[in-house]
Amino acid sequence: MGVPKNARDLGDLKIKVSRYMSYLLRHNPRDLKMDSESYVDLEDLLRKVRERFQVDKQLIFDIVEKSERRRFEVKNGKIRALYGHSIPVDLKLKEEKTIEILYHGTTPEAAEKIMRTGLKPMKRRWVHLSPTIDIAIEVALRRTRKPAVIEVDVKRARKDGKIKFYKATEQVYLCNEIPPKYLRRII
Repeated sequence: MGVPKNARDLGDLKIKVSRYMSYLLRHNPRDLKMDSESYVDLEDLLRKVRERFQVDKQLIFDIVEKSERRRFEVKNGKIRALYGHSIPVDLKLKEEKTIEILYHGTTPEAAEKIMRTGLKPMKRRWVHLSPTIDIAIEVALRRTRKPAVIEVDVKRARKDGKIKFYKATEQVYLCNEIPPKYLRRII
């Protein structure tokens, strides 16, 4: 792959590189050495990405800093994915104790099942939640043209003392599992 000739090509490249970085940092680090908090050496990641794409470190930083949804974090020469892992990691997230309502965007078919069985992480380590209905709809639109949104009564779940919620980014909250009694389909 050559150097992008225009903004559209650069945008396509960023999407492809971001997806590959997500794959490596969330699901399969391959030969990258990952610590317990899911950080890998930034230079090692750059070398790995360069096996597939012609990129420089600035493009990686652009993906980290300028993406709409903050997916990655760079710290002390290391990089990690902030959420979405299917591999065991300890992100060292602090419990979020003030938010009262969160939302989960999904397909109508999945929403029916969720309302019966609860929200579960499925193939990931965490259930992903959104702080607003609009963000939940945006998430659902990645999988369907008819989004369904489930409201999570975080205040009640927390009060019952069984569920903890964590803030991964401004747009993504995480928890382990949520029983149906704390859920209400709103869309």
